[in-house]
Amino acid sequence: MTLVLKSGEERAGGIIPGVSPQVYSADDFAHIAALAHREAGIVLDDSKRMLVYSRIAPLVRKSGCTSFAELRALLHNDARLAATVLAALTTNHTYFHRESHHFDYLADHLRDELIARLNSGDAIRIWSAGCSSGEEIWNIMMVLLGPDRREGRTLANANLLALATDLAPHALAKAEAGSYPAESLKDLDPALVANWCEQDGQDLRIGPEARKCVRFRQLNLLHEWPMSGQFDIIFCRNVMIYFDQPTKDRLVRRFAERLKPGGYLFIGHSERINSDAVAMLDTLGPTIYRRKER
Repeated sequence: MTLVLKSGEERAGGIIPGVSPQVYSADDFAHIAALAHREAGIVLDDSKRMLVYSRIAPLVRKSGCTSFAELRALLHNDARLAATVLAALTTNHTYFHRESHHFDYLADHLRDELIARLNSGDAIRIWSAGCSSGEEIWNIMMVLLGPDRREGRTLANANLLALATDLAPHALAKAEAGSYPAESLKDLDPALVANWCEQDGQDLRIGPEARKCVRFRQLNLLHEWPMSGQFDIIFCRNVMIYFDQPTKDRLVRRFAERLKPGGYLFIGHSERINSDAVAMLDTLGPTIYRRKER
């Protein structure tokens, strides 16, 4: 199938230049945008028409269809294909030590408290919600395990468990593989990299101590959450920027309810809390919140 047509066909009224409306129409875009909003909270305005085309066209080809309309027809009876479409629309851009003040706060203000609780036998539970390709959760774990290898090994054997979730299976697969170009870890403390990573050819791979503490699961944040317990720390950063305000408000409220009293919520630098969850949270710093004890 050839999706991009010659310039003479641009005058046929397509919604993006060079693509026939018989292949990709305004109705196709509206249908996919509605699916993205309904199922994943993602808001796609008209400026995203080209993005939707570029992300979904490979799935049209792979499915053996000749148009987006044919793909749409398949979505009604194929939940797995619908999930693949949603995953293709998500943005999985991240990197180690992104928004470094969060990791500094974790190291300077929370780590000692968490270590003391682990040493006393308490369970510590962490959630990276929207973990993308894994840099965030591995960054968290390396900071917690710390620069002292003996101490870190003790912590890894304590009751410390982190959950990392994402909507996109391909992102989760990369996160769980935990192998990255060495250059991508250059902003981390070299002692953390030396302690908790292993050489993997030309790359670095997260080592066994950190790995034993993390579980990866596919999860749509807008759907039901299967976890029954509460968390000491939740990171959900640069995920809500794709949502409309009502969706953000509902999600923040759910996060606040899933925090233990005294638990911490970290959100992205361009995200704000404007919902009724504000009554449950104290602000500790830029995009860092703590659930009130009462």
